[in-house]
Amino acid sequence: MRAKKKREVGEKFKDYFEHSESLARLPNHRLLAMLRGRQENVLGLKIEGEDAPFIEKIINHFDVDAKAPAARREFLTEAASSLWKDKWRPHIEHRLLTEKRLAAEADAIDVFASNLQHLLMAAPAGPKVILGVDPGIRHGVKMAIVDAQGHVMSDSEEKPVIATVYPFAPDNKMDEAKKVIDELLSTYDVDLVAIGNGTASRETDAMIKEILAANAALKAKAVIVNESGASVYSASELASDELANLDVSVRGAVSIARRLQDPLSELVKVDPKAIGVGQYQHDVNQNQLADSLDKVTQDSVNAVGVDVNTASPAILAHIAGLNRNVAQQIVTYRREHGAFDSREALKNVPRLGAKTFEQAAGFLRIHNGSNPLDATGVHPESYALVDSLLAQAGKPLSEVIGNDGVLNAIDTTALAANDDNVSVKAIIEELAKPARDPRPEFKTANFRDDVNSIKDLSEGMQLEGVVTNVTAFGCFVDVGVHQDGLVHISQMANDFVADPMNRVKPGDIVSVRVISIDEKRGRIGFSMKPESEKPVRTAAKSTATSTDGEKVSRPRSNQANSDRPNNSRSAADKRSSKPRGKRQDNTNSNRSKPIKNDKAQAPSKMGTLGALLQEAGVTKTKK
Repeated sequence: MRAKKKREVGEKFKDYFEHSESLARLPNHRLLAMLRGRQENVLGLKIEGEDAPFIEKIINHFDVDAKAPAARREFLTEAASSLWKDKWRPHIEHRLLTEKRLAAEADAIDVFASNLQHLLMAAPAGPKVILGVDPGIRHGVKMAIVDAQGHVMSDSEEKPVIATVYPFAPDNKMDEAKKVIDELLSTYDVDLVAIGNGTASRETDAMIKEILAANAALKAKAVIVNESGASVYSASELASDELANLDVSVRGAVSIARRLQDPLSELVKVDPKAIGVGQYQHDVNQNQLADSLDKVTQDSVNAVGVDVNTASPAILAHIAGLNRNVAQQIVTYRREHGAFDSREALKNVPRLGAKTFEQAAGFLRIHNGSNPLDATGVHPESYALVDSLLAQAGKPLSEVIGNDGVLNAIDTTALAANDDNVSVKAIIEELAKPARDPRPEFKTANFRDDVNSIKDLSEGMQLEGVVTNVTAFGCFVDVGVHQDGLVHISQMANDFVADPMNRVKPGDIVSVRVISIDEKRGRIGFSMKPESEKPVRTAAKSTATSTDGEKVSRPRSNQANSDRPNNSRSAADKRSSKPRGKRQDNTNSNRSKPIKNDKAQAPSKMGTLGALLQEAGVTKTKK
């Protein structure tokens, strides 16, 4: 059994057997793959390079007299060789590899953060009644219906609307399952059906589409949703608090429904490392990773804003200035005293002090409250400036808000920013589009009904799919066969692609063509190039493919890490003093750059090690 497992592990890294590549030009993701192979005792890594030129440099540096006795010269030559091989070379190799590894880890963290940001900012379906479906075979298909606010609906007996059916083997109760689902869809006027993309997802999708086709009165539409991390949430303490009256097995269906309704609000409840959009996430510095992901999550939540009367403690905790304790206090106060009527009412919440309110208020929304400005991104400190704008317009707020014509006609030359330098222009932009959502419009991919597994694929087949992950070497696409196929960076476009993230992001709907299938290894290769067009150039051939030691096609699995990330963060800057503006995307700002020497070096046969040695000051003595 052990030998079999060893072979299975080794199979992932066989592209790197007998592989050699310049360390200076080695891509970061490939280095991490090699390091993982070494960690799993499959690969052995060695930095190659000649010793003789460096030993000669040492001899010349110490000016060994050629006229000295032979015994002395032999002794010094042996000492120089020992110094290089036993001391300097191992140290330099370790330093080179360490610097390259740290740069690769930083790049991997940036990739993860960028993917997470796009996933959190995915288009929400909005306030719709949704049937969440968690597919399964032996344990059945679990279902739950949530209302437009994301709450689990109740039937006439005040029991939660949940169900489990067994349409597939070994039970094969298909007719009974269809009857139950049809009744749920009809009774509760369901708008969308969210189907998790795990085991039996395509079979479940086909069954529900048959139900919808057979009953013209049903208005629902089936959508396959990425369920990564849903099982982690189901067993979490947060899920136990939110869905205490539901069994763990059904909580996943609720999470899947809410994930379609509002991805941001639901995904913040899950450890980002369990969502499965990272690149070598378990091989990098976990504290730095957690820090980066937490900042991305906070930026995303603040960019969208939060309805304080419906938000969960999980998403409130990511608002600038708030933490878990204060977020829980807001929810507890709301439960005891009813919905907040204004932002000012937030000051009554225990532990929510003046400084916290100042930081958080601009990101907290109150819809249908006593002050329409509370539903916008305008901070309460700027309300006086809004009054000045209204005085200039000579109209009440109700006639100004959302009215571009009136707002553009206001003469702002006499108005200055308030004490916190909030720009008048930014406030006008916010009033023109109050409570705007920066996320894209909701769209769904259309998977082919005749393609349900890797066996149904054939080369040349054109498919529509959803980008699930973007890495430095390409992107992974889900076409509904339970395995994500790889679009290598060389297959993303006919022109040169420097960074896949400039072309696609998680959640994008793309058209791909099947170019390779390895059913034994579970790998699918896709191309996004138009078939009718010839590529501008052919990608250089390499002995190692960009599988990076991981499967090119990844089976559906939760990549949960038992170690939760460190959610601590420094107090947010006073960001909410300004109306919500455009959020800058700095996700890739820390991308690793090649290390440059201070001095330009002439071409040398010594390579990287020689260059580093020269940088250290070991040079040939002039005679």
